[in-house]
Amino acid sequence: MAVTEQTVALTAETVARIQEELRARGLDGWLLYDFRGMNPVAGTLLGLPALTRRYFVLVRAEGAPVALTHRIEQQPWGTWHGEKRVYSSWREMEAELKSMLGGVRRLAMEYTPGDAVPVVDRVPAGVVELVRAAGAEPEGSGDLISFFTARWSDEGEASHRRASAAVRDTAHAAFERIAASVRAGERTTEWEIRHWIQVEFLRRGINVGGDSIVAVNANAANAHYAPSAEQHAEIRAGDLVLIDLWGKENDDAIYADQTWMAFVGDTIPERLETMFGTLVDAREAACQLVIDRFAAGNPVSGYEVDDVARGIIEARGFGEHIIHRTGHSIDRELHGSGPNIDNLETRDTRTLIPGVGFSVEPGIYLPGDVGFRSEVNMFIGAAGPEVTTDRPQRRLYALLTDDPFAG
Repeated sequence: MAVTEQTVALTAETVARIQEELRARGLDGWLLYDFRGMNPVAGTLLGLPALTRRYFVLVRAEGAPVALTHRIEQQPWGTWHGEKRVYSSWREMEAELKSMLGGVRRLAMEYTPGDAVPVVDRVPAGVVELVRAAGAEPEGSGDLISFFTARWSDEGEASHRRASAAVRDTAHAAFERIAASVRAGERTTEWEIRHWIQVEFLRRGINVGGDSIVAVNANAANAHYAPSAEQHAEIRAGDLVLIDLWGKENDDAIYADQTWMAFVGDTIPERLETMFGTLVDAREAACQLVIDRFAAGNPVSGYEVDDVARGIIEARGFGEHIIHRTGHSIDRELHGSGPNIDNLETRDTRTLIPGVGFSVEPGIYLPGDVGFRSEVNMFIGAAGPEVTTDRPQRRLYALLTDDPFAG
């Protein structure tokens, strides 16, 4: 029988902050449900690992929180400071759940109609049915999740900025290494550069999650291409090179995630320049929408930012070559729990709130031919949104010129 020694860590201070947000949103409560770790939001907020029995925690807009837990699994709740109810049978559980939800009408849960936002949609349909049978109507907790799990602390922001500089400098150094090898007539490959980046990351203090995609030509048309020791391409003069790289300083730090592109030559072919220029325009328009909305005091959601970027790519005739969303949340996880920049794969209606960070990375992919992506990171701080990636790329780097990064 599995036993956990970890105990619940929801503090009175966090409960008070949750209640403040619930009242501001006109919600009666937030119901956290989990079974075997299927809802990481509940585990994160409560500080608990996956448990073997179902539990419910109700934080009402007013009053003490209530936990409904199984009798066989009481040790994790030893530090619980609210009301505690227990059950053994499913009949007891359903009766206690109905009782604890008495008077609750609008209830936040990790649920989205039609699975519109999968990262939020963590509660099984059967549990939603139980809640509705008790007289409450579940609403998506997406904005609450952003507020309580995705916002960066001051040190988190500082760690991201340090990682951002290290990631950018590593990408540029990798391009310089490619150029030097080609000029010298030496053989270099996607795999060799990927391995070099991993070593360089450690030297620069990127100790957790550091890795990269190094892809040339048609390989860059595979958005999740991964060169390996067994399968990789040589990098030669005349090649288009994509380097996507990411990492962070330590487990508690915030990731940086960037994509840079170059041409191994001294003159960029017009076709490549046109496609990359389209992505830059799409990326810049997406970032500017966020900046403009905040300056005007108006909210903006992830799906709206995605629409702007995709609209530009489609208007230039490359719409059929879009295969992924414009961006993703970034926090302590590379793909974080906050709003994604997405109205393609999902319709992310969550609001971009102060304290969250995300990538903006439109892409164009022509299978068997070439692929392009340009990625920067944004953070919404106290002074408003800003691009945290230093000197974002605005043109393809011509690696065999004297100063490929000028301009």
